Amino acid sequence: MAQIQQPEPAKDSKSHTATITKEIDLVQRDPKNINQEVVQVDFEDVIAEPDSIHSFDGVWKASSTTFTVTKYWCYRVLSAILGLPLALLWGFLFACLSFCHIWAVVPCVKSYLMEVQCLGQFYAVCVRTFCDPIFEAVGKACGGIRVALRKEV
Repeated sequence: MAQIQQPEPAKDSKSHTATITKEIDLVQRDPKNINQEVVQVDFEDVIAEPDSIHSFDGVWKASSTTFTVTKYWCYRVLSAILGLPLALLWGFLFACLSFCHIWAVVPCVKSYLMEVQCLGQFYAVCVRTFCDPIFEAVGKACGGIRVALRKEV
């Protein structure tokens, strides 16, 4: 009985599938620390009373709690309302940037470098032919000049 061999999927398609379906870490949501210094604002970073004047302790505690809870829930509500549309927008934008970079920018740069390399070789020949003899002559003529600095009092 003959066995039919299934073609093995390419390794690239496996890694591509793994990239799309990778597990999302719900605990560490900023593993590369891109927002470490930007949005970590606590009550003490915004509101501070000097030693010379203090509000009532109850007001201070209630203000801190109000600030923290408001910031927390406002962020959650805004991310619930705008998170998916903005994720769609940013995904589309980065897809367009990737497309432009892959299909337009890199080929243009490679083409430019190929053309400039030819011009660079022509320029180097012109410099060696016309400028090098002049600079060597001026260098030899000025090579014997000696400068001595003396301080006269």
